[in-house]
Amino acid sequence: MQSSSKLFPVSLISAELRGDLSEDVYRLKPNNSPDPSVELALTRLGLAVQDRQRGVPLVLLHGSFSNRRFWYSPRGIGLGAYLARAGFDVWIAEMRGHGLSPRNEQYRQNTVAQYVRYDLPAIADFILEQSGQAAHWLGHSLGGVVLAAALGGGYLDETRGRSAVLFGAQVSHARWPLKLPPVEWLLRALLHAFPYLSGRRLRRGPEDEPIGVALETLRWLGLFGRFGSRDENWWAGLRRIRTPLLVVAAENDPDDPAWACRKLMQQCVEAPAHFLLLGKANGFSCDFGHIEMLVSKEAQREVWPLVEYWLRHLRIPEGFADPVRQTAS
Repeated sequence: MQSSSKLFPVSLISAELRGDLSEDVYRLKPNNSPDPSVELALTRLGLAVQDRQRGVPLVLLHGSFSNRRFWYSPRGIGLGAYLARAGFDVWIAEMRGHGLSPRNEQYRQNTVAQYVRYDLPAIADFILEQSGQAAHWLGHSLGGVVLAAALGGGYLDETRGRSAVLFGAQVSHARWPLKLPPVEWLLRALLHAFPYLSGRRLRRGPEDEPIGVALETLRWLGLFGRFGSRDENWWAGLRRIRTPLLVVAAENDPDDPAWACRKLMQQCVEAPAHFLLLGKANGFSCDFGHIEMLVSKEAQREVWPLVEYWLRHLRIPEGFADPVRQTAS
């Protein structure tokens, strides 16, 4: 079968009409990582009737224990579908072993470091090849952390990303027992006994997470941990990025609290960065939670239009902005 790309093997595995939307699913085989079995599913959403050229590309990255359905339900509901109907060229990526992306041979050892070093650059280059434009990037939870890591590591520069939006993403908040070395050692030993964490058994979502990601996160949050791989300091790298950045936190999100999300934004001292807190005190109808900030009727009415506004103007409307706002020097 002829590849859909000149960069590396890409196959179009399905092309469907979903009501007023078109859904094309590609499977990428970048062959750029130590594990040659890695294949990545990438879903492209657009209007079924295209009277004009596709709009600006946007990449959506799901969180842990999740897949493309977080952004786009079988009934055509979700932020991805909303933005496709608004004219954006929407691409929904699924990480290794999630959704339509098959588990690679070394699935157990998958880490965020591998995602940012190998997978996101391949996705970015394929989208640039297909659309001729750098994309906006939006990540939720672990997807936002992956996006921040790619920015801090220099893997998504201005040629690959025109802006970044992080929902419920942080790397500073941890339960205090994790700071105790004996507790960390014990938990690490327990995690080594499992190949993955089951999202269904933990009641966290429909997908599993490789144990490599869990061990990596534990290292970040330990007593002397830092956000980065063993040979790269992503936290320090965030100070050098200039990509326009929107960081969004939910008032009712104890696992990824607003102060920790804000701290990530404040690390990006050279970027034009904005912070948005979704809660009643800022004029929203409710104090949003970690999932509800993007998947709820309230989010559909109040949050999705703000995302669209940001993608068009790279700022948020007056009255919503946090008093702590940064502008590129």
